[in-house]
Amino acid sequence: MQYNYKYRLTPDEAISNELLRHIDVCRQLYNHCLYELNESTDGIPTRYDLQGQLPDLEKWWSDLKGVHSKVLQMVLKRVYDNLSTLKAQKENGRAVGMLKWKRPRDYRSLTYNQTGFKLKNTSGRPQLWLSKIGDVPIQLHRGIPDDSTVKQVTVKREPTGEWFAVFGIETENDALPKPEVPEKCVGINVGILSYTHGSDGFSVGSLDLSEEREQLEREQRKLSRKEHGSANYRTQQRVVARRHADLKRKRHDFLHRLSAYYAREYDLVAVEDLDAKGLMELPSNSRKRAGAAWGTILRMLEYKCDREGTHYVPVDPRGTTKECSKCSVSTEKPLWVREHLCPSCGFEADRDANAALNIISRGLNQVGVVHFESTSAETLRVSDGLQKSRSDFRTPVETVLPTGPIAVPAQRVVEAGSPALTERTAQAVGE
Repeated sequence: MQYNYKYRLTPDEAISNELLRHIDVCRQLYNHCLYELNESTDGIPTRYDLQGQLPDLEKWWSDLKGVHSKVLQMVLKRVYDNLSTLKAQKENGRAVGMLKWKRPRDYRSLTYNQTGFKLKNTSGRPQLWLSKIGDVPIQLHRGIPDDSTVKQVTVKREPTGEWFAVFGIETENDALPKPEVPEKCVGINVGILSYTHGSDGFSVGSLDLSEEREQLEREQRKLSRKEHGSANYRTQQRVVARRHADLKRKRHDFLHRLSAYYAREYDLVAVEDLDAKGLMELPSNSRKRAGAAWGTILRMLEYKCDREGTHYVPVDPRGTTKECSKCSVSTEKPLWVREHLCPSCGFEADRDANAALNIISRGLNQVGVVHFESTSAETLRVSDGLQKSRSDFRTPVETVLPTGPIAVPAQRVVEAGSPALTERTAQAVGE
């Protein structure tokens, strides 16, 4: 399996300037390759044809000699990867243009592939040795697995001015085996009011980043009052970048903890196969949908379930909120209606809870797990006056998927991490 491990680099001023020089040479080579592709009259040459021209190019372009050969080759790979992306978008019917030359602020990384890097320990201090650059102090906040191989290292400078190294690591197939008969199963409905609502009745509130967003907007207003291009303008740009990074880190920390919890605690996780990009193109409420990052958590769930030996089942999201989880009759209801009341069978439940039950039902059907509806629906009335249902989905080993009126705010996930979510079990027993 392949993973990316990200570490913070703390280079001194001399090493930092050398890294910037290497990145700028790579940027110029990228632009040169685009020029060669645009000027070619015999069609687009292959990547390896251009790669074979690098030794001759170094004879008159002396700056290339100061950069590791693998780094230069990865620049060419970057060009052709971008061309492949444009081609794929064109085949999907999208209007695409041409690749543009990279400005200095648009090119901020370089990649060592296979060779040219090494992790060292100098007097108890970890160092990342990079060919043609030297030793760079690195903060190894977590160790690299012993049975893994580091395939490549990407060194990147963030807009905040911080340096990071991303290790591309390949391990043996260390994924846990997936159970043939999943016992603990959950269907997850993602939303905005409640970020996730499971078929077991367990919901997690949305992450409140309003304070961080206000700080970002305040710094952006300060930036707008600076003279463009001045020293104060560039300083304020760093401040705005740090606010953006703060928002991103807190959101990703929340999503990592939540997705890890579901992947580790359940044998099967069924989710809606959402078109996150299409949802972003809808005319209203796009800011909240962007902040929810549904596409990100679905990607996290997929690879973490694969790693933890959990079945990841994406299901068709159409009609999950309209369809009654008891009798399958569809009922039209606007978004502001937060309760499900079936006019056919009288089944009453929270809107998100009903959707989650439909998701787990479709997920079990998709993987071939036998289940059926109970002859009667047990409804639980909770303190807020809402009703929640317990439908008896049974596997061949008569595993019952329970539900309960337990909600956890998102702040608990951030502060205490995913282990804190297991408190719901103790709460359920106490009730």
